[in-house]
Amino acid sequence: MSNNVALARTDSPAELERFREIQRLCYECADEVAATLEPGVTEREACRRMRRWLRAHGVDDWLHTPFAWFGDRSAFTGFKTPAAFLPSGARLEEGMPYILDMAPVKRGYAADIGYGGVLGENRIWERLDADLAEYRSFILGLVRERRTFADIYAEVDALIDRQGYQSRHRKYPGRVIGHQVGVIGGILPKGVGFPFGVRFLQTIGRELVKERLEGRSPLWNGAKASEHPPTPGLWAVEPHIGFRGVGVKFEELLVVTEDDAYWLDDDLPHVHRWARREALA
Repeated sequence: MSNNVALARTDSPAELERFREIQRLCYECADEVAATLEPGVTEREACRRMRRWLRAHGVDDWLHTPFAWFGDRSAFTGFKTPAAFLPSGARLEEGMPYILDMAPVKRGYAADIGYGGVLGENRIWERLDADLAEYRSFILGLVRERRTFADIYAEVDALIDRQGYQSRHRKYPGRVIGHQVGVIGGILPKGVGFPFGVRFLQTIGRELVKERLEGRSPLWNGAKASEHPPTPGLWAVEPHIGFRGVGVKFEELLVVTEDDAYWLDDDLPHVHRWARREALA
């Protein structure tokens, strides 16, 4: 990458541990903020709680500031412009699904996570979340087969169709299911630009140009620029499914090497939740 963003060294256990630490910090934040959610809280307030928590724990920049989506906004219902993704005044109610999403940077190391939950009980959410568990091993297996990113994207959407759900990652800007994550250097100015970190915006622009020239992209979607085998490095992967106004996703870091791939960490809330559900079944 450029002088300001370096590819993650997948051959360096010490460097991978730094990424693992920031990812775990994100999930700790999500767990603690989720425990404070109550009927009447707005998306904006939930995001303020996440920002305050992360700043108090050493976060000094952002890939993007926290997002929260409540109710049918968790399935991106009615989202037509990028502004729709921004935190709103929507209030959480009993039985509503929610998604917390954050991408902080701490001393140059970044993570990008998605955390799903429901306030109280919601049978549709439980079913979607149970079915979402399949995507983690499904995506990993296809990456290990060295299928192209565009092929994997198509296979994921085909699975969503077979399950009778809607692909919600297609609603993201760029229709992405993932993006590359690296080490952000300290040369560029810090700050936030609606709602992305300034350093991230400046460097991702350079990388888009550079990667296009090399026939690939730091964004993972179904477009022509993703018609190449998985690029070594760290990838934030975020399959997102929806049904009847309920949206469920996970997002975590995937390590891709020249000849293998693995999830950076298995000690994560959604992984434990799926294991508990499977054990009970």
